[in-house]
Amino acid sequence: MKEKALGSLPGIPSLLGSLLLMLAGVAALVYAVVLAKSGAGGAGLLVVSGLLLAVTGLLLSCGLYMVQPNQAAVVSLFGKYVGTVKDNGLRWNNPFFTKKKVSQRVRNFESGKLKVNELDGSPIEIAAVIVWQVVDASEAVYNVDDYESFVHIQSESALRAMATSYPYDQHEDGQLSLRSHASEISQHLKDELAERLADAGVQVLDARISHLAYAPEIAQAMLQRQQANAVIAARQRIVAGAVGMVEMALAELQKSGLVSLDEERKAQMVGNLLTVLCSDRGTQPVVNTGSLY
Repeated sequence: MKEKALGSLPGIPSLLGSLLLMLAGVAALVYAVVLAKSGAGGAGLLVVSGLLLAVTGLLLSCGLYMVQPNQAAVVSLFGKYVGTVKDNGLRWNNPFFTKKKVSQRVRNFESGKLKVNELDGSPIEIAAVIVWQVVDASEAVYNVDDYESFVHIQSESALRAMATSYPYDQHEDGQLSLRSHASEISQHLKDELAERLADAGVQVLDARISHLAYAPEIAQAMLQRQQANAVIAARQRIVAGAVGMVEMALAELQKSGLVSLDEERKAQMVGNLLTVLCSDRGTQPVVNTGSLY
């Protein structure tokens, strides 16, 4: 089902016309009473005419309805979809039309914290903020029973499916993970939601993770693993830097010719420099006043 536009009449003139008909009907009834009391004829015809005018005016007033900005009225006639009215203000249509109003404003909600297993099998807690908008009011009304509930349930389902497709942390270069690639993960979640909600006439404007953490039962163990990985990475960087500095020092000494070092002296110098550069504590220098040999 696709949305189609439906015209409507301005509500103010229609309201005034309905009021005039009802007033004319009331006036005819009052005049009929006056004629009946005076004994003149024609009172019965005036009663019928007054009732018809009043009922007609009341019936026409049932066709009035209000459409707010960024709101649509889905109109049907005895169960058949007629069209969608998006004209703002007081409008008028056939009194027998059924109107269901749908907000087309931008809305957002935050899903509850879901407990799922990520790609590596570790339990995590995850939540997301979804920004959405109804773009086809007829599909939102007729393709699903309750489009708001549909959006909430499908959002949680898409979030679960996405969380199981990626690891929590990046273990290899170039690997996407929930924690390190927020933009890519958000785009995946948005695309997944857009596919699920398309039949409900809903457009997903944005979808981002608002909460991400390991489940409490493994949080401490995962923290220790992260700390260990950080220490290893730091040590690797320190060693690589230290080796580079030692190479530079030996090259500068050899280039300047300031001192001539044999292999044994080079080995001792390399050991001392690596000890100083790689130690996590301040080193205590020892002055050698004798000969190395």
